[in-house]
Amino acid sequence: MPRFRLLVAYDGTDFHGWQRQDRTDGPPLRTVQGVLEEAVAVAVGARVPVMGASRTDAGVHAIGQVAAFTAETRIPEDRLAMAITARLPEDVQVWRAERVDPRFDPIGDCTSKCYRYSVQHGVEGPDPTQLFSRRTTWSTRHRLDVPRMRAAAARLVGTHDFAAFAQASHGRETTVRTVFGCSVMEPAPGRAVIEVAGSGFLYNMVRIISGTLVDAGRGKLDAADVGHALVTGDRTMAGPTLPPHGLRLEWVRYGSRPGAGACG
Repeated sequence: MPRFRLLVAYDGTDFHGWQRQDRTDGPPLRTVQGVLEEAVAVAVGARVPVMGASRTDAGVHAIGQVAAFTAETRIPEDRLAMAITARLPEDVQVWRAERVDPRFDPIGDCTSKCYRYSVQHGVEGPDPTQLFSRRTTWSTRHRLDVPRMRAAAARLVGTHDFAAFAQASHGRETTVRTVFGCSVMEPAPGRAVIEVAGSGFLYNMVRIISGTLVDAGRGKLDAADVGHALVTGDRTMAGPTLPPHGLRLEWVRYGSRPGAGACG
């Protein structure tokens, strides 16, 4: 039976995350996986599970989520993405669909992922740009020192125990992860974009990394403090967990050569 890989984008604002959440006392919560499975079922004429590469949290967005399902369909491969999207709500799109090996596993076959956290800083009063970006960008009144943030970000690259950068309820056997790249860009005055690429991430890890780098930008932490947090595994040594709406899954990569450097 044919298997298809989807490239999915969504605005996570009005979703309870990616993963389907059924309830015994009412209808399922609105999730990306849930609405995508409903759309696929109508498009191909059969209810099939749709597996995603990353279980993004409530409020987190994606432009490069990867999902897969197995089903027979008469829809031509080059029209499948359009057929599914036509049955989706406005805040989700499938912008590519392709037939893949029947053994393809979007989670197990992944070699690297990249997340982006967007920050608007130095916001002290009404700002029309903030009005239009409020669903995808976190704002702070503090002006951030971007070079200082970059120095702190460099300490996170490599294979480390990221216990200090995970919530206590991460649910993983090990907190050792590899970060291929961690960069801070300044696309415009008052804007900072944090990008983190790695082999995989712990629960809230990227949001905690982003909070730590924001604290560095405020002068509350420096690169040495980040190194100390890695060595000790002490969660109190790292920064806060930033809100989910500033976070976006950029891409998921597969193959023997993991993504290196920053996202792109």
